[in-house]
Amino acid sequence: MRSRTKVLEATKEVVVSEGFAGVTIAAVAKRAGVTRQTVYSIFGTREDLVSQAMVDHLGGVVACFHTRLAETATPAEYVVELIVECRRIFRTDPLLGALLRAGTGNPVFDAGALERAHVVGLELLAPLRTRFPGTAPRLDDIVELCVHLGWSVVCFGDHESRSDDDLRAFLHRWIGPAFANR
Repeated sequence: MRSRTKVLEATKEVVVSEGFAGVTIAAVAKRAGVTRQTVYSIFGTREDLVSQAMVDHLGGVVACFHTRLAETATPAEYVVELIVECRRIFRTDPLLGALLRAGTGNPVFDAGALERAHVVGLELLAPLRTRFPGTAPRLDDIVELCVHLGWSVVCFGDHESRSDDDLRAFLHRWIGPAFANR
């Protein structure tokens, strides 16, 4: 377990310093102070290694989101605040910020990225089921809407040209009716 943690931390460090293209089994093993065989035996492939490192990091981020989103009063407000918070965290977190840079090995541009994003979206939006039971039958549609809209805002939304309050107002104009019509 200790080696796994060291390897995951080393992977994150390599992503931040070298980008996804710099993540090789050899580079991670060297930084973690373990053998390449140790990395292979724990993760199998480079892709699994990168994926697990990102999932590990997102676990902590998700916990922070849930705390902040617990204060929302409606499902639409929850979704709006989630998207605004995602934009903020992707712009301030060095590891997540690496996902916004195009380049070889970036999992955002790999096949299956949308499916992986859907899994993360389900985790982020799971509290809607208990807080707002009427959303449960539509949760997959809500997740799909959030993944597509959130991805666009995170990747292309410019904090300099649209403040958080401006983004909230825009999102409420479009998301509010989507929740009201059902």
